[in-house]
Amino acid sequence: MNSFLKFIGLFLLIFFAFLPLQAQKETSKSELYLGAGAGTLFSKMDFVPGVPQVYKQGIFSGISAKYISEKHLGLIVELNYVQRGWKEEFDSSTDFSYSRTLNYVDIPFMTHVYFGDKTRFVFNAGPQISLLLGDSQKMSQSLSDNLDERRANNPEARIGMQYEGMYDLSKIDYGLVGGIGMEIRTGIGDFDLEGRYYFGLGDIFTSRRSDKAYFSRSASRVIEAKLTYYIRIF
Repeated sequence: MNSFLKFIGLFLLIFFAFLPLQAQKETSKSELYLGAGAGTLFSKMDFVPGVPQVYKQGIFSGISAKYISEKHLGLIVELNYVQRGWKEEFDSSTDFSYSRTLNYVDIPFMTHVYFGDKTRFVFNAGPQISLLLGDSQKMSQSLSDNLDERRANNPEARIGMQYEGMYDLSKIDYGLVGGIGMEIRTGIGDFDLEGRYYFGLGDIFTSRRSDKAYFSRSASRVIEAKLTYYIRIF
C-alpha cells in the first residue's frame, strides 16, 4: 500500500509539473479533467532469436488526468495497473503450454489532440515508463519434463532461456504509446473509448554481451482497448 501511495504522489507531482508547459495566456479556456478507466489488452514479446507466440490477453485499469491548454490540444497523464506478458505457441501434436504474466505500473505521458464538440475524434501519443511489480508463470508438466531431459542430454546448450529462473527481469520498461478513439461528452461526464498500441523500447532480459545474453531483443508489443470516464474539475 505504501508503494502504491508513493506512485500516486509521483503521478500527481509529474502531472502538475507539466501544467506550466501546456498553459497559455488565455487561461479561461483551460480545462482540467480527472478520470478512471479500464480495458483489455493483448500482448507479445519481440524476442530475438524468435520464440513462437500467440497473443496473451490481460487487463488493466487506473486513473487519468487530462489538461486542455487550448482548442484541440492538451496533455494526458495516467497511472495504470497492467497485466501483460507472453504466451508461447507449440505444435498441436504436443500438450506443451507456457505463459508468463508481467504485472506493471504504467505511466504514459501523452499529447492529446481532439476534433469536434459533443462527439470528438481523439488522438493520443507519447512516451511511457513502466515499473515491474512482479511476475508469474504457468508451464505444463510435460514441457517441464521435456526441458529437464533436453538439458540433461546437452548441458552446454542454452535451452529455454526465456523461462523463469534463467534471467533476472528488468524492473523498468519504457517505450512509445499511441492511440485513436472517440470521446462522447454528456451531462454526467465524458466517456473516452480508445484503441492503443504500445511499442516497447526497453528489454525485459539483459542484452549485454558481458552478461552472456542469449536474447539481443526482448521488448513488449501490446494492443490495448480502454474506456475512461472523466469529470471536469474546472
